[in-house]
Amino acid sequence: MKIVFMGTPAFASSTLAAIIEAGHEVVAVYTRAPKPAGRGKKLQESDVHRLASEYDIPVRTPNSLKASDVCDELLLTQADAIVVAAYGHIIPHIIIEHFLCLNVHASLLPRWRGAAPIQRAIMAGDDVTGVTIMRMDEGLDTGDMIISSEVQITQDTDAGQLHDALADVGASLMCKVLNDIDLGVNLTFDSQLNDSVTYADKISKKEACIDFAQPACVVECMVRAFSPFPGAYMNCNGERIKILAASIEMGYSIKPGQIVDKQFGIACKDGVLYPKRLQRAGKSVVDIDSFLNGFDVPVGDNVME
Repeated sequence: MKIVFMGTPAFASSTLAAIIEAGHEVVAVYTRAPKPAGRGKKLQESDVHRLASEYDIPVRTPNSLKASDVCDELLLTQADAIVVAAYGHIIPHIIIEHFLCLNVHASLLPRWRGAAPIQRAIMAGDDVTGVTIMRMDEGLDTGDMIISSEVQITQDTDAGQLHDALADVGASLMCKVLNDIDLGVNLTFDSQLNDSVTYADKISKKEACIDFAQPACVVECMVRAFSPFPGAYMNCNGERIKILAASIEMGYSIKPGQIVDKQFGIACKDGVLYPKRLQRAGKSVVDIDSFLNGFDVPVGDNVME
């Protein structure tokens, strides 16, 4: 099949790689324009951009798909389908009207429509999520569903691990759908149930600051949802410290935010959070034993004050 691919981050590059490996002809890749990154603020290409360049696939980085010349260029590709995965731009009606637009979404729709389905599923304490392949329409992840597959979320699953698992599943599902189309299989399109909709709003920076007045299980879910990025954090001894993994002990009745012992246990509403992996500003991620070797824990202090 002739495919136009639209995507930007690592999650999308997994699907692009699978499509290429499956033997489909990717005639063009659309991705976000390079952005300044790092201390030198050098322009950095997206994961999808770099992968497409490795295979000498033409790359386009328009700021919008609404311009008439962009639409004309797409029509000239004569693609059989457009595959979209975490692209970051709205697909206008004229493109959806002219092409079969297939989207890889990292949730079991209609749960967690929107920008941050992986983090929101973990934050909500969901024990299962998955990937849905859908035919795009003009709404926000509202298109008819073609196929989906579940992925379990355990008490140890963080956002990084779940991202990688869902990326692999999404790539496999999309290749199955494309293969079925290639073989002439009639796809089944199922409407989403609107009474089951939840939204995965984009993660804001202020959300990463830990509120220890919340129940311990809620705080621990937040730690996993924001690991490895952006990293749930607290302020202690005048510095910002990220907690990237933690365990909890229930049943304590202590003022939330108070450091309770030399193991850096921090009181929550109904228990204590014990960090297992941490990162000080400008430092590498370390386990709790290594962290404690170079940090004098101020027992009794409150990290919320």
